[in-house]
Amino acid sequence: MCPTKHKYRTSADEPVTKCSRSASPSTLPDWLSQAVHGGSLRHVDLHTGINGWASPPGELFHLRSTNYFTKRQKSPSGDYLLSPAGMDWLKSTTKLDNVLARPDNRVANALKEAQSQGKSLKSFIIAVNLQVPGKDQHSAVFYFATEDPIPSCSLLYRFINGDDSFRNQRFKIVNRIVKGPWIVKKTVGNYSACLLGKALTCNYHRGSNYLEIDVDIGSSAIASAILHLALGYVTSVTIDMGFLVESQTEEELPERLIGAVRVCQMEMSSATVVEARPAVGRGMGLSRVNHDDEEEIKEGKNR
Repeated sequence: MCPTKHKYRTSADEPVTKCSRSASPSTLPDWLSQAVHGGSLRHVDLHTGINGWASPPGELFHLRSTNYFTKRQKSPSGDYLLSPAGMDWLKSTTKLDNVLARPDNRVANALKEAQSQGKSLKSFIIAVNLQVPGKDQHSAVFYFATEDPIPSCSLLYRFINGDDSFRNQRFKIVNRIVKGPWIVKKTVGNYSACLLGKALTCNYHRGSNYLEIDVDIGSSAIASAILHLALGYVTSVTIDMGFLVESQTEEELPERLIGAVRVCQMEMSSATVVEARPAVGRGMGLSRVNHDDEEEIKEGKNR
């Protein structure tokens, strides 16, 4: 229970995992270390790495502070709520949905193996699957995980276990172009935020130990055009992407990142090809929300 406002806020803004962003590989559980270092994109150095991913400091993202609704102030986010658990860059002939339920998903399998040994029984994964339309379908999948139960008083818990309407009103991305041509910075926005659930079609898949958010970029002509422009310069672009649940009341402040990833000058050819076969078994929920008004993306960037 959360008898006081203070306790509610504390549980919402403290990291729920003991595996912090800066934790060394030796301190991570074996399954999580395997997930971090086993993806189709390498885990690379934050400042010098290319064709891989890294974990940018949360302080680089300015989110709504405790007095946002009175003074409109933002402050550095600080540590993530969950620990980064890897990235996959996938390619298929069809759009990839609910990848954590696929029998070939490496992150789900790593956790399943650990749990078969009686380890990490309370672990939970949140995955964000950005679905990129094209002649070949691509997915950039970002994984975040915790070894500890998510506090039942927290905003994150409400998001995980809430209905899809609530999720669509709250799921937010914050972008930072770290490196890239002027045209990309101008088009994407050097620093922009967007409520993805309002701007794009989002499908939510709830399993016993995971929540996956599939973001259909092809559901918006504007978003699809912006993305394909950026992909034309992808080998010279480094971008930070942070994901969070937007705070909309004072009791939910301050905002905290679920997690963030820096994608460093990625090569399109690095994608792992996966079979176009249906997911099986573990998914428990699905929602679709379609939005006809493309102006919502522009509005979202100004949040």
